[in-house]
Amino acid sequence: MSKRTWIYVGFFVLLFGGFYAFLYATIDTSKSRLPVLSDVKPFEFIRQDSVVVTQKGVSGKVYVSEFFFTTCPGICPKMNSNMKKLYEVLKEEKDFMILSHTVDPANDSVARLKFYADSLGADIKNWWFLTGNKQSLYKSARESYIVDDPKNNSENINEEFLHTQFFALVDKNGRVRGVYDGLKNNEINKLVTDAKDLLKEKTR
Repeated sequence: MSKRTWIYVGFFVLLFGGFYAFLYATIDTSKSRLPVLSDVKPFEFIRQDSVVVTQKGVSGKVYVSEFFFTTCPGICPKMNSNMKKLYEVLKEEKDFMILSHTVDPANDSVARLKFYADSLGADIKNWWFLTGNKQSLYKSARESYIVDDPKNNSENINEEFLHTQFFALVDKNGRVRGVYDGLKNNEINKLVTDAKDLLKEKTR
């Protein structure tokens, strides 16, 4: 090739190289592609050590939320077996937590939740077991974490019993970014991957 041709080739290489460098610099690679499904509304519940906690306690954290009850003979043991697997993978991440809410506050006392938490080897610094007002718990499941249909709300909360196998993944800004079947191993694997993805995101 002639000298002029080499000059043109060099020019276009520099031009395209500069374009892609600019494109890479302007794309925020810390942002996950996971959609925003809902915003978690303010809450106030009682933890397994009798401390009252609010959403401020999980501010800036990526966390997984579930709803279960300690005497459940069906899906809950499998759910929490899978949650324990998730916990073992991510427990060393300082910005990761799990929130396990009872759906049976009349029977799941703070003492019972603590016994249950201890049986799973849950460290209170990053795995909370929560109880509180039944209506608040159910509204949180349905309206914040969308793990159950909000249409299931009835006028008489005493006639309701929420039973859901789904886990919600929440980002550092308090937004639900995914809902996963807590009984399926492939869903748990995806949840681990997505949680790691969100841990890389920056807070707003």
